Amino acid sequence: MAAADKVDPIHQFQIHPIIPLHIGGYDVSFTNSSLFMVVTIVLASAFLYWSTASRALIPGRLQSVSEMAYEFVGNMLRDAAGKQGMQFFPLVFSLFMFVLVANLIGLFPYFFTVTSHIIVTFTLAILVIGTVVVYGFAKHGLGFLKLFVPHGVPGLLLPLVVAIEVISFVSRPVSLSVRLFANMLAGHITLKVFSGFVVSLGALGAVGIAGSILPLAMAVALTALELLVAFLQAYVFAVLTCMYLNDALHPSH
Repeated sequence: MAAADKVDPIHQFQIHPIIPLHIGGYDVSFTNSSLFMVVTIVLASAFLYWSTASRALIPGRLQSVSEMAYEFVGNMLRDAAGKQGMQFFPLVFSLFMFVLVANLIGLFPYFFTVTSHIIVTFTLAILVIGTVVVYGFAKHGLGFLKLFVPHGVPGLLLPLVVAIEVISFVSRPVSLSVRLFANMLAGHITLKVFSGFVVSLGALGAVGIAGSILPLAMAVALTALELLVAFLQAYVFAVLTCMYLNDALHPSH
């Protein structure tokens, strides 16, 4: 069974309870997924705090990285939602850092990738869409419904267009969550498969070791690709969040 676990690409996504806990018949155990979410928050917070603690006029390398991340997200939000959008900066920056750090942590062997679970990414997506809906109605009242009524649409086509807009809006949390989840899941499975080939072929002796060179090269290349995907998916999640928040600020098309 242990040997099978080493080459099973799905084994890395299994959730195991660390501190079993049941309340009212519900399982609320502290799991390996919970642990790595806590680790993600702690690492991201610690890095941002310690890298900016000196507040040097001439920043060091770590402070420069923090300031670049701050400006990167700030410019993204201003471009998508205007200056008014900066009131959502804490939300967008927190989401960006959480997704990015969680993705990067998952690249380490034997670590857990929380963003490879749909329940985590869907919760983040619901947080975004919930913020859009609550803020939209709080600021604009029923005027927020203008989001579903584009300007210049002929009356005959209006019911069809409104239905399409509503379906598009409702599907946002699904697409936002599945995009992140699927990319992280597929990448880690592929990387585990090629790594398994290397281990399996290496156990066959000299011939197997020679044959494992190609899978090893693919595993190295996939690791580099996964590093790029980790940054790219955090960026995509953040930029789509900015676009959706713009709808809450400016519901009129």
